[in-house]
Amino acid sequence: MNPPLILVAEDEREIRELIKFSLEMAGLRVVAVPNGQEALLQAAKIRPDLILLDVRMPKMNGLEACRALKQAAPTQAIPVVFLSAKGQEADIKLGYEAGAEAYFLKPFTPEELSLRLIRILRKHGKL
Repeated sequence: MNPPLILVAEDEREIRELIKFSLEMAGLRVVAVPNGQEALLQAAKIRPDLILLDVRMPKMNGLEACRALKQAAPTQAIPVVFLSAKGQEADIKLGYEAGAEAYFLKPFTPEELSLRLIRILRKHGKL
């Protein structure tokens, strides 16, 4: 059985590379893209086991991408997790209303992020 595949959408290159590296070190496969628009295209193509979205991105933000993913039959069952510096209660509520499984705040430690995503993958029977 192949390790779970995670799709990461993060516009900041350094953060995207850090997330990709840490998830790969945790034994997961990762495809990383710089915006929500590319996340939609890749999600339909690769059907990941989990999608990690930054909330604030160019072209299409994470909330818009999540809503679109949850409306499309091929991707609606894929768990979506937000990663954001926007930690106000209203921001978090918007994330869950868009269809997110979880909402994690920046800054984060790579190990904590990996462990939390692995927990969600296990919950969904992907590990």
